[in-house]
Amino acid sequence: MIIKSVLDNDLYKFSMMNCVLELFPNAIATYKFKNRGKQKFNEEFLNLLKKEIKELEKLRLTNEEYLWLKNNFKYFTPGFVEYLRNFRYDFSGFKINLTKDNDLELEYTGKWVDYILYEVKIMAIISELYFRYIDTDWIKKGPNGMDGLDWVNINQKTLAYEKIEELSNSGCTFAEFGTRRRRSHEIQDLVINQFVEYEKNNSNSSFVGTSNLYFAMKYNIKAIGTYAHELCMGMSVLEGLRNSNYYTMHNWKRVFGSNLGIALTDTYGTDVFLENFTLELAKNYDGVRHDSGCPFEFTDKIVNHYKKMNIDPMSKVIVFSDGLNIEKAIDIKKYCEGKIKCSFGIGTFMTNNIPDSPSLNMVIKLWSINGIPVVKLSDTPSKAMGDKDAIRVAKWTFFNQSLD
Repeated sequence: MIIKSVLDNDLYKFSMMNCVLELFPNAIATYKFKNRGKQKFNEEFLNLLKKEIKELEKLRLTNEEYLWLKNNFKYFTPGFVEYLRNFRYDFSGFKINLTKDNDLELEYTGKWVDYILYEVKIMAIISELYFRYIDTDWIKKGPNGMDGLDWVNINQKTLAYEKIEELSNSGCTFAEFGTRRRRSHEIQDLVINQFVEYEKNNSNSSFVGTSNLYFAMKYNIKAIGTYAHELCMGMSVLEGLRNSNYYTMHNWKRVFGSNLGIALTDTYGTDVFLENFTLELAKNYDGVRHDSGCPFEFTDKIVNHYKKMNIDPMSKVIVFSDGLNIEKAIDIKKYCEGKIKCSFGIGTFMTNNIPDSPSLNMVIKLWSINGIPVVKLSDTPSKAMGDKDAIRVAKWTFFNQSLD
């Protein structure tokens, strides 16, 4: 069983679940998998995936986990942790198949408040199974007869130490965001353990935590995260497309108040977001997250927006999280100096950085709410996702692009 805990998931999934439970508990969501890469799958993989997904139905929040959540996440609403305690995975709404050319088709529909929790776990399972049973060359490289996995683990520990040392020496504050596309649970554990050990022995450590609640609890470190694109996408149906960013930020504050104050900017592009980032919201949010497009152009837009509102940009922060490695993070840190504070959420580069064995380029995205299609446009055109006609409507709504 690959996933052994309800908490082996990212914080933003639980915080969004809490928000939806409070405001839209009866909304019905559909999610779809998209393979952006060229990797192929097979029948053995499909059967193992179905088995692992079925195993999730056995998961229960343990009493220890329940008490940890209650004691450490005071911003969760009173009924949420109780709801989570009684939560059970249910895969009756799932469709999983292989296409004729051995791509993976995966779709599921159910109550949004519950199905929010599925995405990250399923992606982690897909990734781990793929690298156990399809791409296996990476575990056959141990020297002098050394077990391949042991050799990989030694390399990963060395790489993790080098990464945190370089980031810390460069003053790049960062959190580990690598659950969804990790090589394995074991490697993510090993990497975080190395970061924690480095922090114990080095006063300059810039490691601030992880997005994964299971590892946050295991290592007594901070859990990092707020909300993802799907919340804004959902608001486009439940509140209104044109100003869905505003409704997302407003509803978030209704539930969490002054907590969890990082806003995601690129669901429909940064320019669209800034139209809704009013003086009130800009003051009430601690900062914003960058997840697509040029980070330097984005920095300039955000800094200028704060300045127009007579807000000191140095009192705010940008969290960068778009496909980062060490070099990118250091370059961005240098660019932000004297302009705005910055920090970094680094994912796949931390937990799936194996030479000559690239990670899966995959996503699972919200497809519809209550049967109405939703879309993500992004600041990177290739990241756009959704029904093609719904994308056309969104582009017409936001950019006056013709529907012809």
